[in-house]
Amino acid sequence: MINLAEELKQVRFVAIAGHVRPDGDATGSCLGLYHYLKKNYPETDVRVYLENTPQAYSKVPGIDEVFHEVGENEAPDVFFCLDCADEKRLGGFAELKKRAKRVICIDHHVSNGGFADVNYIVPDASSTSELVFRLLDEEKMPVETAENLYMGLVHDTGVFRHSCTSPETMEIAATLMRKGIDAAGIINRTFYDKTYHQNQILGRALLESILLMDKKVIFSAIRQKEMDFYGVGPSDLDGIVQVLMSTADTEVAIFLYEVSPQTFKVSLRSREFVDVSTIAAYFGGGGHIRAAGCTMQGSIYDVVNNITLHIEKQLRQERDSD
Repeated sequence: MINLAEELKQVRFVAIAGHVRPDGDATGSCLGLYHYLKKNYPETDVRVYLENTPQAYSKVPGIDEVFHEVGENEAPDVFFCLDCADEKRLGGFAELKKRAKRVICIDHHVSNGGFADVNYIVPDASSTSELVFRLLDEEKMPVETAENLYMGLVHDTGVFRHSCTSPETMEIAATLMRKGIDAAGIINRTFYDKTYHQNQILGRALLESILLMDKKVIFSAIRQKEMDFYGVGPSDLDGIVQVLMSTADTEVAIFLYEVSPQTFKVSLRSREFVDVSTIAAYFGGGGHIRAAGCTMQGSIYDVVNNITLHIEKQLRQERDSD
């Protein structure tokens, strides 16, 4: 466990960053820690660095204080790397890690091998936001921290539906709610509410989805030309794979979207038997047992065919073990 008071003794500049294409947990954990340090270490310069976040997070406390680029001479005394399984996931903010005197990694990805000076990695945790909560003094926690950490819990647990949701996760959520946050509003604004165009592209993905492998796998893909037609970007596709996963009797959902010709971002979700983190890791990605992703090249057929070979192998092993 990390002792924040010890780590931040006589520290003048603290930087906090999350992974590229920040989701609810990366954003929530970073801003949650940011508000806590701002309140309790007022003489320390604390800054958060994130890529542009989805419009759904526009009302999250502190989002307008985020830095999107690293200054030429910015060298933190302590750099907190949150929700990143490896240094590559920091993107352009990896420069902060190189310049920092001390690097602290807080993460819950099973693929994280520990690349910082201090590593607090708990793969069984629901989210990095849960791990950040464990480090904080509840009595000294501002409501802005509670709001952000609650958002992180909500997003990485799928509103407390995923298997990573433990009794401790629910207890933490209850503690955060007692801080006076608008729990229902956070869930609706950042998780459920979608723009008209987001709903249109979701409809397109569902309409063109295909069941494979005796209906155990559902798959859909969105091409760049379709994103252009509907006027959406990658962040507008968040949540599509989870809707696919809600299809009854399916074990795995695969969602692809094109980032350049013959290159696709792949999102994987599983229900009970398939470890999608091992599949994503095989193709250079990572994630969790039930939620993972990677980037793959080739045609849509090539990508799906290669992934389903690994899914079938795991399902066969499961059947043989019965």
